Amino acid sequence: MNNIRPFHVAFPVNNLEATRSFYAIVLGCKVGRSAERWIDFDLYGHQISAHLVDEDRKAAATNAVDGKNVPVLHWGVILEWGQWDTLAERLKQHGIKFVIEPYIRFKGEVGEQATMFFLDPSGNALEFKSFKNDASIFAT
Repeated sequence: MNNIRPFHVAFPVNNLEATRSFYAIVLGCKVGRSAERWIDFDLYGHQISAHLVDEDRKAAATNAVDGKNVPVLHWGVILEWGQWDTLAERLKQHGIKFVIEPYIRFKGEVGEQATMFFLDPSGNALEFKSFKNDASIFAT
């Protein structure tokens, strides 16, 4: 793969302290700069910014994938295979309730991947995945 630069994503949250705890303690992110209404985190070398919002958020739409209801609005990181296993175990140890339990898709096929979905304390859907072979990330 090419040397990929870190991405930046900003997302809404309704409680900064619960967000800080979840991303720092549960996911193990380093905490970066912060202010009264936002916090930056280092998520596997990527900059994510939690911004406090005052309005209520509606439930996210889902699409059926592999017979599971996948939240349409979601984001995450493609990890190395061992990193994915480590994170899945870490989340289980913290009692995280999965939207979609960790499992392997396309086993033995091109595009074989591990995936899991869960929500942060503000209801933002996160997907962390890993490909058995990174060369198949964009395979058709």
